[in-house]
Amino acid sequence: MKILNFGSLNLDYTYQVAHIVLQGETITSSGLAIHPGGKGLNQSIALARAGAAVSHAGQIGEDGVMLKKICAQNGVDTTFIETVPTRSGNAIIQVDEHGQNSIILFPGANRAITRPMVDKVFETFGKEDCLLVQNEISCLPYIIDKAWEKGLKIIMNPSPMDSRIYECDLTKVSMFILNEVEGAQMTGKKEASDILDRMRDLFPDAEVVLTLGSEGSVYCSQDILLRQEIFPAEIRDTTGAGDTFTGFFIAEYLESRDPKKALETASRAASIAVSREGAAGSVPTMKEVKSWHKEV
Repeated sequence: MKILNFGSLNLDYTYQVAHIVLQGETITSSGLAIHPGGKGLNQSIALARAGAAVSHAGQIGEDGVMLKKICAQNGVDTTFIETVPTRSGNAIIQVDEHGQNSIILFPGANRAITRPMVDKVFETFGKEDCLLVQNEISCLPYIIDKAWEKGLKIIMNPSPMDSRIYECDLTKVSMFILNEVEGAQMTGKKEASDILDRMRDLFPDAEVVLTLGSEGSVYCSQDILLRQEIFPAEIRDTTGAGDTFTGFFIAEYLESRDPKKALETASRAASIAVSREGAAGSVPTMKEVKSWHKEV
């Protein structure tokens, strides 16, 4: 099975701050680091470091050469990353002294994806393959329709959650991986159990993975409910932890078909990621995850 991640590629400008800036406030950053990022890129690198064969499809500007390069260096197939005449997507990220973050996104080349580009990518993929998407690129409804037409299994991480998600035919999604905020936005419910019940009502044929921060994570299908606690770690930067979880869960699940094992592997990987700075740079390898497993 080939995994196609049709997603964003960003340059992340990460500022270290004492606290997240308030409305009307000006503060001084104690540090600035520029990292590769974007939920798409982060998840492709997580998939590759977890041992999956993943191709990334997306767009960069001429300022984004390093984004394609880092994908290739981490074992991601970059055949379908195209350069277009606009700036690459970027993110302005504040990280406070507790490791919590606040993010502003500029979509750039990520929102310049066209239908002809999508058609060209899907010439290489078909039945038995898997599509992963987020919500940081253009043409998302068409991408999902095209994947459905060609028989791919569709996995969606509906982040960042906004009204554009509802332009997609969500009944074509095989698996949703989302956090409790996104779950609340999609269902109108606040409690995890209510979110899961509503997701089952709305999408009875889909599997759902719900991450709950310090409360762990849950896997749910029509006849299975599994819970996973977090593995404690010193928090330095939560940026990219959710993407690490997503990549490792998918890689493990597609390999073992065991959602319990996938939840545990993804949780361990995310705990390592939060103990490091940056997004893509914080993603561990599967070897690290397994070694860390032995130490705990």
